[in-house]
Amino acid sequence: MATIPTEHDAAALARRLLSWVRPPTAANRLKAKRQDSGGEPSAGPKRINLALQGGGAHGAFTWGVLDGLLADGRLTVDGISGTSAGAVNAVMLAHGLATRGADGARECLAAFWNATGHSSGLPSLQRDVVDRLFPFFPGRAWFDAVAQFWGPQQFNPLNINPLKELIERFVDFDAIRRGRHPLFIAATNVETGDLRIFTRDDISAEAVMASAALPTLFRAVEIDGAPYWDGGYTANPPLTPFLRATETEDVLLVQINPLTRSGAPADSNGIASRASEISFNTALLADLRAVDFVNRMIDDGRLPRGTAAGHYRRIRLHRIVLDGNGELFDARSKATVDREFFAHLHALGEDAARRFLTAHFDDLGRRSTLGDVSGAAA
Repeated sequence: MATIPTEHDAAALARRLLSWVRPPTAANRLKAKRQDSGGEPSAGPKRINLALQGGGAHGAFTWGVLDGLLADGRLTVDGISGTSAGAVNAVMLAHGLATRGADGARECLAAFWNATGHSSGLPSLQRDVVDRLFPFFPGRAWFDAVAQFWGPQQFNPLNINPLKELIERFVDFDAIRRGRHPLFIAATNVETGDLRIFTRDDISAEAVMASAALPTLFRAVEIDGAPYWDGGYTANPPLTPFLRATETEDVLLVQINPLTRSGAPADSNGIASRASEISFNTALLADLRAVDFVNRMIDDGRLPRGTAAGHYRRIRLHRIVLDGNGELFDARSKATVDREFFAHLHALGEDAARRFLTAHFDDLGRRSTLGDVSGAAA
């Protein structure tokens, strides 16, 4: 059972991430305050890092968010992180930006999600594989019973993974590696339980498959002799790389799984769905607390802020979250592979992006809008 990360856990995670901490000085405190004083914004588009959470078919919401942000034209994407479906969106975005800019990114994302929908024009054999495999996702009542006795070795003995073919169809990984956007894809080492971050330099279709390898559906993906499962168990999505990886200090989290819901579910499907949400948000809570811990260390003058070696960014966090305005999105809908459903989620994402920009564009570069995360109640 997942446990909620505490302040102590966040501090321990931050200590593993940070190579050293200097004693507090008046000069460090003054510099941190000056750097976060909210001066005049620079001319031109504002730069932002994107952190994309996983969530199966709900990743189409993230497609809509990205489409809306790119179409608006007032933001420039710097770094990108992602897990599971978020990793798929991340590499589609990175590929498009590296080859044809914002327009190319929008086209690549649309082509992928349209191809994944049931009414798409995939080759018949590949379409048949997708149709047969998607019903096996957790949340299907009969699968919950079968999964107690069968693993992917039994119901998928040939280890057929249509995701790899789809990814390779739309993504030029060499182009991503030649690009300028830092990329961070999370996967979980099955043997150690540790997080592995695949960066732009070592990204591949296998790395994306590993990030999205739900153990109930796919076998572990072996990379460099180690087996990997879905990255949602350890970072959903990765936030801590942005503490040192990019000049940009603003990070926009696109969140699929809600942190809070009203009331306790009573039926088995609702219980399983909420348990899954809690489990896959535990890693996010740990990263939020680690970022908050580092920010406070900077504010106290115990860490140097900047882009030089050994310096850290003071992250300003923002969030767009899937909100169906009363619609129920759960584990079952995460397994819905339908073009109309994807289009609906895309529209929700576009609308969410517009609302975010209307409410918070002026805040970018000035302050966090996510709120207090020290108690993980955001």
